[in-house]
Amino acid sequence: MAEKITKKGDIKEIGKNASSLIESLLNKKPESVIGVTKEGNEWKAVVEVLERKAVPDTQDILGKYELRLDENENLLGYKRTALRRRAELGEEE
Repeated sequence: MAEKITKKGDIKEIGKNASSLIESLLNKKPESVIGVTKEGNEWKAVVEVLERKAVPDTQDILGKYELRLDENENLLGYKRTALRRRAELGEEE
């Protein structure tokens, strides 16, 4: 499945569209784009997604997803790389 995003090479637009892509793929609300990088001929975008809403919201579960896009900005794949509670700080890589 290859989905196209707009404005080729515009890092801000890649982040926005990665957020939209993950929302349409998972039917879950994206929280934030936490990274966009160019790696060779591919783009990598990392998006945090609300996996489970909780009360209080500090107990919400967030998933971290990595999306890979080719040089023409077609979606190559995605995977969840981490889960955390909102109150927990993310790990530095």
